[in-house]
Amino acid sequence: MNPPAESWRRRGRHLELEGHRIFTVDIPCTGTQVRPPLLVLHGFPTSSFDFHLVADGLAADRRVILFDMLGYGLSDKPDRAYSFALQADIAMALVATLGLDRVGLLTHDVGDTLGGELLARRLEGAWEVEITDRALTNGSIYHRLAQLSAGQQFLLGLPDRRLAPDARLGRDAVTAGVAATFSPAATVDDEELAGQWEMIAHLDGDRLLPRLIRYIEERRRDEDRFTGAIERHPSPLTVVWGEDDPIAVAAMTGVLCEGRTDITLHLLAGVGHYPMVEAPGRFLAALGIGTGVPAPE
Repeated sequence: MNPPAESWRRRGRHLELEGHRIFTVDIPCTGTQVRPPLLVLHGFPTSSFDFHLVADGLAADRRVILFDMLGYGLSDKPDRAYSFALQADIAMALVATLGLDRVGLLTHDVGDTLGGELLARRLEGAWEVEITDRALTNGSIYHRLAQLSAGQQFLLGLPDRRLAPDARLGRDAVTAGVAATFSPAATVDDEELAGQWEMIAHLDGDRLLPRLIRYIEERRRDEDRFTGAIERHPSPLTVVWGEDDPIAVAAMTGVLCEGRTDITLHLLAGVGHYPMVEAPGRFLAALGIGTGVPAPE
């Protein structure tokens, strides 16, 4: 049996988007398709691999499309400045290449903010694709409430350039940083963390982390644009949040509910920053998958 990371690699393919090779996974609906395709946006510093335990469940009633953002996972990792505008252009190019005119969004962590940029473009009339429904999970959409980890603060303190070969962070430090965001009650096996490291380290991606982490500065600067669009876009919004997240603390959901009163909120006790990794069954159940409860259309 292949390790999970290798199995995920084999499920995908690279597409040329905006001049870069972008790793994509396109999973057909496994049951009766009742909803438009779902576009999944992952977090930092990981990749679409975060969803490998739930991807097939998500495909129970719709096609599921995942990709690694530029600089992440199995996509190209150029030494350059990164921005949400750049990543949004790639996401839009992917949707256009696949010929889609309606999609749902499932977003996590930095993917929440990228989703906010896509929503803002839709609200401005700059993207013609209809966003039919949304599911949002742990991400620091309100910067004033975010409790940045020691690892994040360390990376932000480094110059915005790729690390020298002899200064790379190493597997133990990077995977420890990811594991520190899990709930103390969660059990995540070593093979899962090994897969996360393989995706991060692909093409020396761990050396690129001081460049990728600049998303925090952009998110803080333009929060009104990104989070404002999350609050304003009229599509149905489900929020699934691990209560034990030490960074994107659960109090953020209260603020979001104040700004958007029709949210369907699921707080998962004993779960941290990565609900789809720490509690995949509960994550899917919160989305109405495998429960017999219809998901929002």
